[in-house]
Amino acid sequence: MTIIVEALNLGGNGPRVVVKDTIDVAGTASRASSQSLECAPLADQHAEVVSRLLASGARLTGKTSLHELAFGTTGINHYTGTAINPRFPGRIPGGSSSGSAAAVAAGLAEFSLGTDTGGSVRIPACCCGVFGLKPTFGRVSRVGVMPSRTSLDCVGPFAASLPMLIRAMTMIDPSFVPAQVPSQARVGVLRVTAEAAIQKVVRGALTASGLLLGNVELKHFGAAYDAGMVVINRETFEGCGHLLHTGKVGADIAGRLAAAGETTDQALSEAEEVRRRFTEEVDHALTQYDVLALPTMPDFPLRLEDAADTRAVLGMTSLVRPFNLSGHPALTIPLGSESGLPVGLQLVAAKGADEMLLAIAERFLLNFYASKAVLSSTN
Repeated sequence: MTIIVEALNLGGNGPRVVVKDTIDVAGTASRASSQSLECAPLADQHAEVVSRLLASGARLTGKTSLHELAFGTTGINHYTGTAINPRFPGRIPGGSSSGSAAAVAAGLAEFSLGTDTGGSVRIPACCCGVFGLKPTFGRVSRVGVMPSRTSLDCVGPFAASLPMLIRAMTMIDPSFVPAQVPSQARVGVLRVTAEAAIQKVVRGALTASGLLLGNVELKHFGAAYDAGMVVINRETFEGCGHLLHTGKVGADIAGRLAAAGETTDQALSEAEEVRRRFTEEVDHALTQYDVLALPTMPDFPLRLEDAADTRAVLGMTSLVRPFNLSGHPALTIPLGSESGLPVGLQLVAAKGADEMLLAIAERFLLNFYASKAVLSSTN
């Protein structure tokens, strides 16, 4: 399985950590799992987030594979090879931070770091059955992370447990102070389009949690997904379009990248207006609820053989990408299903309320597992 693309042994005796190969580690090249960057120069210094990890005593053991140039959602990579989904073999690992999610699921690291521009932490976390957090945009330093300019991308952690995810945040964000777990929370359940089996799991888990539930509809949600695609296309082309001239970008990504280069200024201007309207709408909803809840993915992870066309499967990000556009923190919590396949519950909080988001997730899990224990004892 192609999960670790470069083995390392840096830092102290703390948690074993691996990072996505778009995050600079001094003395290594960030190649973003692309042949077009095979001659990339070695980084002369760590990304700020890596320096913080090492200063906190973490042991950095490797850099992880990804969907080429972080521009895809399945994790399939014909150059480096595709990271096997350890818990759900035969299913996609998700992208673009495929190796980072798979490393945690395989027990190769206590936590890992990925990046999330349009769901690239939350999608692979959901596919591999682990926790994944996209922090508030700008909350975690991106200095030394590809691409250098973005209005969407966030560095975020993966972990097999919520306590370890919280520990990861304390190590990469010096302003992060874990919040006290609340006794109750108001949850606005978003009306979204997803398969019935997914909706059943998510609604059942929320009901079992005993949290205060209400229904929310965001009328600009679909438009925010479309606008997010416009912005990521323009920004990815600006950052990576020059690599097309190498002739070494994989065919699937080259096609998307060339099409992204056709993004017009008018389309970008309209997308920014959608960003403004949608952000206001989410902000308003979060004055009425502590968090918003919805599935992470609209369906179960695809089989590898059904996910060959990158552009055809972009709809798997329909429920995550809008919150990259708005910049709100979003967490995916792994849930099971009757079929044995993974489902993700996504929780979204107000900007800057990352600590509260994780504390409410703790309350959800405590209540949810308590209800499961009671149910088991009565059967």
